[in-house]
Amino acid sequence: RSQLFLLVLRRASGDLKMPFVSFEHIAREWRCKFSSDADNASLMAAQAKLEDILAGLSSIEGVVSVQRIVCGGCLDFKVVTKLTKKAFEDWEKAGFAPESDFLSALKAIAGISNIETQTYTLEDVKMNKKDIKKAQEKKEKEQADKPKDEKPPEDPAKKLKKVIKEGGKRGVEIEGAADMGGLQFFCTSVDEPEGDVTLLVESVKAMNAKSDPSEEERKGGSGHIGKMVFSAGTSQLAIVAYVPEEKQGELVCEEWLAKVVGVHAGGKVLKAGKDYSTGCIPTDADKGVFPLKIREGLILEANNFLRGKGLFPEDNGDSDDDMVFGDDDFPSA
Repeated sequence: RSQLFLLVLRRASGDLKMPFVSFEHIAREWRCKFSSDADNASLMAAQAKLEDILAGLSSIEGVVSVQRIVCGGCLDFKVVTKLTKKAFEDWEKAGFAPESDFLSALKAIAGISNIETQTYTLEDVKMNKKDIKKAQEKKEKEQADKPKDEKPPEDPAKKLKKVIKEGGKRGVEIEGAADMGGLQFFCTSVDEPEGDVTLLVESVKAMNAKSDPSEEERKGGSGHIGKMVFSAGTSQLAIVAYVPEEKQGELVCEEWLAKVVGVHAGGKVLKAGKDYSTGCIPTDADKGVFPLKIREGLILEANNFLRGKGLFPEDNGDSDDDMVFGDDDFPSA
């Protein structure tokens, strides 16, 4: 068992070149359980047997330390002998003497049980003052190099709650605005998903959720209105198109989305569905494609596609209202 252990460690330290398991010392542990009966008589007897062999054990060539561990809670008595690697190999060939005699002596003590041995590496990893200073300076430098405006990651559950809350409110506002304007379809943007397509889908679902009239604050209620919703993040503009079942004969959800994401190179449909379709347009600084910059123009593109199918009011040029709805159009957003 010990030879196999050493073989594994040699491979880990040498052949595989894994510095985090490198070692220079190996320890042999002898352990047992003692009884607390008779004022810990078995513990006292075990200590006496250790004292009998301690001088000889300590004088073995290559011994770095001999430690005794006693736990009054779990009733453990342990002796740990640490040697250099080369010395341990020599000691192993000698049968770990005086191990056999010591363990036999423990077995003869009334109240001693669970006698075992174990081999493992044992290294002192405490840093000296010089290394401590270097580690602290490295950490301080890493902290100083971090962007000042870097925000810690937000708890996913809290983030989802914010997304759903914003979506629920926007649903009520869409319902009201669409009813006043006689609209069947509506295009807008939200902030909380921050360009995350999955979160944007949850936002749109919150918009479409049935309103509960008994609730103090209404949420959702716009499931009967088709919509395309945009959310700008740093790396992409996320887009979700939704077409309710009763309007799917008039408008193909995927076709509508494909028209919009195709305006910019790199835009793509991620998932096509009859009711929900998702897509995104990645940021491309070289081509001047930035989510916030292109968002309003794409809302117009989405509306124009609807106009071409007679599903959105015509812009006759007599009004300054271009029918683009963003965050600023909803006071509660």
